[in-house]
Amino acid sequence: MAARIGKTVGESQPYWPAAPKRPKGAPNILVVLFDDVGFSDFGCYGSPIATPAIDAIAGRGLRYTGFHTTAMCSTTRAALLTGRNHHSVGVGCLANFDSGYPGYRGKITREAGTLAEMLRPHGYRNYMLGKWHVTSLTESGATGLFDGWPLGRGFDRFYGFMDAETDQYAPELVRDNTPVDPPGSFATGYHLTSDLVDQGIRYIADHVGDNEETPWLMWLAFGACHAPHQAPFDLIRKYDTLFADGWDAERDRRLARQVELGIVPKGTRLPPRNDAVKPWSEAPDGEKRLYTRLQAAYAAMLDHADQHIARLIAFLETVGQLDDTLIVIMSDNGASQEGGPLGMVNAMGPYNLRREPIEEKIARIDDIGGPDTHSNFPLGWAMAANTPLRRYKQNTHGGGIRDPLVMAWNKGIAARGELRHQFCHASDLAPTLLDIVGVKPPRTINGIKQMPIEGTSFARSLANAKARSKAKPQYFEMFGHRGLVQDGWKAVCFHPPGADFAQDKWELFHLDRDFNETDDLAEREPERLKAMIDEWWRQAQAHKVLPLDDRFAPRFAENAKRFHGPRTKFVFHAGMGHVPTDVAPDVRSRTYTIEADARIDGPTTEGVLIAHGDMTCGYALYIKDNRLAYDMNIGGLHHLIVSDRPVPPGNRRLGLRMRRNKGMNVATLLIDGEPVGGFETQIGFVSFISWSGLDIGRDRGSPVSHYEAPFAFTGKLRKVSVTLDDDQALDAKSAAAAALARE
Repeated sequence: MAARIGKTVGESQPYWPAAPKRPKGAPNILVVLFDDVGFSDFGCYGSPIATPAIDAIAGRGLRYTGFHTTAMCSTTRAALLTGRNHHSVGVGCLANFDSGYPGYRGKITREAGTLAEMLRPHGYRNYMLGKWHVTSLTESGATGLFDGWPLGRGFDRFYGFMDAETDQYAPELVRDNTPVDPPGSFATGYHLTSDLVDQGIRYIADHVGDNEETPWLMWLAFGACHAPHQAPFDLIRKYDTLFADGWDAERDRRLARQVELGIVPKGTRLPPRNDAVKPWSEAPDGEKRLYTRLQAAYAAMLDHADQHIARLIAFLETVGQLDDTLIVIMSDNGASQEGGPLGMVNAMGPYNLRREPIEEKIARIDDIGGPDTHSNFPLGWAMAANTPLRRYKQNTHGGGIRDPLVMAWNKGIAARGELRHQFCHASDLAPTLLDIVGVKPPRTINGIKQMPIEGTSFARSLANAKARSKAKPQYFEMFGHRGLVQDGWKAVCFHPPGADFAQDKWELFHLDRDFNETDDLAEREPERLKAMIDEWWRQAQAHKVLPLDDRFAPRFAENAKRFHGPRTKFVFHAGMGHVPTDVAPDVRSRTYTIEADARIDGPTTEGVLIAHGDMTCGYALYIKDNRLAYDMNIGGLHHLIVSDRPVPPGNRRLGLRMRRNKGMNVATLLIDGEPVGGFETQIGFVSFISWSGLDIGRDRGSPVSHYEAPFAFTGKLRKVSVTLDDDQALDAKSAAAAALARE
């Protein structure tokens, strides 16, 4: 006999258990999470970038000046979602690889429930929008595993992307558990930010229409302001004049505003420029124009997101949900250093060892922010974004881990426009929200015993500016960079990759008196420093930080080899869906053959047979003007072969053979096994193919080659086979650098 659920009809209890009731006074929760936005970038934290919606929310709520993250996106998201430290839950580094050690699996452990899973038993409906990036990307394909996707971790709906970044005009979108096409393109005015907010408004409208008394959690994680920095051109040009004075003057102005606003204490002084940042005055005029436009694209992306936040807030007010909604706005880490000293217009070329000369960048100024660019600003502007803090994302100094945090709730936060200066950490957010809702974390979720919550609620600070909640030490670690905050003091070290950990130089700062880590007290307080370093090791042992591993390249290379294993053949049949890049054939630095089995109906048959990538980088095999063509697009440099004869009608084998020969890439275009054209070049897919995925029979988004997407194949495509030879000679170091920039 099957097991019974509840009691049968006619007994005193209903067959199905009653729906959980909303905890008394529990708010809806809207979390808005920005990506790579620096400490000073919101207007209410000192920036001239227009963020009136965020500023207005701060004006009726609170701004925190001591909020700390984990220096990277996957890791901070894991801590925010679970209320535990990132190593403790298995995401000690990126979701892009699994090192095998408990703290570095790249996926949140089932023993650490997410906020959505913890709220669900109390009646909350949970909606996830935007960037996920807390499960292994090798599990992002058609077969999952789906247990680490949003719907597998407590969210009821998902619309967004799984990876660290995506093109804002042609994103790698997923709805629930299925890849979907973007509903527009650059040509039609599409942008991912506006699409995410459209979907958010729909979720709330549906929610209110179905059961407005039920509480909801909405996690809105923008792609902004991670590279590629893409925004409307008119908005970008608006910022040219604003930033024409350069990063040195901008840093001075921001610090002055921060002192005036009370964000930083009076007397705070700027630290010296970060390493590799030259004085603005030394840049030639052409470079100044380039750097200004790159910063303008970043600023416009933030401004654009703020405009759509305003739309979402206005809708909440229209449907009567605003007063009952706790709003949280923050960034996941400091501003990014991945743009390097000179910035990038299309980073895809340099990551494949194709230089992007400064003259080429300057010539493309007016393209910045558009669909054929993958731009990122130079170090000087990242430094200014993090004003007045040192270093950047990836680092455990303030510039990597100290971020803006805004909270407002019309019914629950009486304070208006106040500041909160106490220390708090990403792992503290979930317990704070649970505290506000009035529920305790469950002991088990889906039958799995839960590990303890490691964060500490700072809910008391909503009403009391003097409340202090986190007395225990908080450790930091990323790529060997380390830090510890305890009792108002901070010990921190910068770790050069490959250096002896024992030789790292530790610094010591009294944060209560030295907001931005400018007065190193290590030599004056050696005993305190030693005690804090010893405590760091204890925390590291307790939270699965060990073994320390600063190997960038080997970790990425090992993960790729372990995932693909001995597989050398991929067969893609007609009717299949989109293939994410991390599970697509790895054709980097190797010999491979592509063959499409297709029927050609005549000279008008055309379209894509296989395409992997987008405008900025990738490859495509297609028929156009009755000729077979293959395009290897390396950072916008097209290596195009067109067949020397028409494609005859009938059933055909259409392909491309790529051979590695003494460092050269030798391509041969094939019709029924016969060569019909070719090229030879040193340039190729050295580090990566694209961060956009693969399709057969069409190119669904941003076109790899010279056609208009989707350029669907008009003949009969049966299948496409990709065969890989076992001769891959991957440049692991550059591949790791490219993957790291993707974060």
